[in-house]
Amino acid sequence: MQLLPTLGLALALALSHGLAHAQGFDPQLQARSLAATCANCHGTHGQARGDMKPLAGMPAEKMLAALADFKSGAQPATVMHQIAKGYTEEQLKLVAAYFAAQPARR
Repeated sequence: MQLLPTLGLALALALSHGLAHAQGFDPQLQARSLAATCANCHGTHGQARGDMKPLAGMPAEKMLAALADFKSGAQPATVMHQIAKGYTEEQLKLVAAYFAAQPARR
């Protein structure tokens, strides 16, 4: 009788270990995921068309400074101040590095 619960517990532990390992932190994947929210206005991979400012190829330091200004309210905006406030500093660094690594549109 005691064997079945013990086997169930052992199986659950084995599976949870595998899942935890499979879902390890991948900074590049997280950066890409966070940056995807920017595509609505700034285009896929930050390569905007039209009047919107492209993000692809922008130096990370420049983007971080702009995001900090939006987040603090120093730079007036329609929605960027709200968007920037939704991210941690570490997340903003990931996004800035992601767009800095993207090729600029020609």
